[in-house]
Amino acid sequence: MLKTLSLAALVLTIFPSLLYVTGVLTLDTVKWIALVGTLVWFAATPLWMGRTLEPDADQVKI
Repeated sequence: MLKTLSLAALVLTIFPSLLYVTGVLTLDTVKWIALVGTLVWFAATPLWMGRTLEPDADQVKI
């Protein structure tokens, strides 16, 4: 589900620009839609990318 949300957000970032070029959307509308798509993409994508986080210094025993 997160991958689908991430892909939809990426489409919201790119597709409005194409609609602006064809004259369907105004520039202000494109800016708002792209901003929302960017924020959602940055929020959703790290959750499914599967990278492992390094342990914090207080969790490492020497």
